[in-house]
Amino acid sequence: MPTHAVDVASLVDAVREIAPRLKENGLEAEDRRWLPEENLRLLEEAGVFRMATPKVFGGLELSVADQAAVLAEIARADVSTSWIASVWVSSAWMITLFPEEIQKEIFATPDVRISGGFTPSGVLTPAEGGFVLNGSWKFNSGCRGAQWNVATSLVHHPDGTVEEAIAMVPMREFTLEDDWHTSSVAATGSSTSTATDVFVPAHRVVPTDPAAFEAALADLPADWQPTGREYGLYSYIISQGVATLIGAARGALDAFVERLPGRGITYTSWTDQAQHPLTQIQVATADAKIAAAEALMHRTYETLQRRADAGEQLTLEERAAVRGHSAYAVQLAKEAVEVLYNASGATAIQRRVPIQRFHRDIQGLALHGMILLSSSLEVHGRVLLGLDPDTPLL
Repeated sequence: MPTHAVDVASLVDAVREIAPRLKENGLEAEDRRWLPEENLRLLEEAGVFRMATPKVFGGLELSVADQAAVLAEIARADVSTSWIASVWVSSAWMITLFPEEIQKEIFATPDVRISGGFTPSGVLTPAEGGFVLNGSWKFNSGCRGAQWNVATSLVHHPDGTVEEAIAMVPMREFTLEDDWHTSSVAATGSSTSTATDVFVPAHRVVPTDPAAFEAALADLPADWQPTGREYGLYSYIISQGVATLIGAARGALDAFVERLPGRGITYTSWTDQAQHPLTQIQVATADAKIAAAEALMHRTYETLQRRADAGEQLTLEERAAVRGHSAYAVQLAKEAVEVLYNASGATAIQRRVPIQRFHRDIQGLALHGMILLSSSLEVHGRVLLGLDPDTPLL
């Protein structure tokens, strides 16, 4: 197909075409603890990495709901590949909130790959013309294939004041540790990245104060800020990332059903597991949980889009609901996979059987701090009760 798709339907179709290769590469990717170059090439050729890039820079400028549809389809084939795509695309979306000079520089590559995170574990020291960066960032998903890195840090000013800021730094300026040895999403290569005395020009450092983002947006040319795409930083990142876990649940259901023909139930008289009422109930239960998660996120994306189209900010109540409902959708997806895995028999523990990887991957991703069920429901519940959310991550 063309270098990049023109709409979400053709992009989803393109992902379905390459899905068999992504599936086949799953075990190899896990063994090498990073995605095969073929996976990245196929996604780039399909147009996946252009999803959030503004059209003025050659991107697709898709809505968060459309991005989620593509990411979920990738996850049906391979969860780690989808998670990396989610990180790179969401980071590219964040750049659309940044000043003109940064956008021109980074979107010079429409398929740009950006890793990084929001934990301020670096220090920016003012220097002539910019800052000197030092620090280390753990769990840096996608760092092994990224061109740029989001280095959230603390700026230590000469007057003793400290503020949080995001530094955009070429990935080549970091050293990567070989410390990603995990039981879940092993192929994401989420190693620790370290910057040592790296000079960052002043224009590549943006304070995380919401007022700074608003000022940057106000100064942008009209066609540079995608219309109807300003969802709120954390609401966008949290809800977009959920798509990978819901897609993983659909992938687990696919894998379970594909494996059923010819399987009996060991130590019983059942020679066809599909004929057993319990199996039928388990499959239907899993499907219902996935459908409920999809419906919950559909409503979430509708809220985000309605506000963005109207040029309005989400209310506190809506932002809290995005976080709480996103985490609950993840819980439903995880429960669906658990049902299917527990119905798969002892042979499912073999690494060549895909459902065990879906099970491990979704268990691990569900522990991510931004979508962790307990803390997310606490935040949502506090707001529902008229209390302060007690967190800036909304």
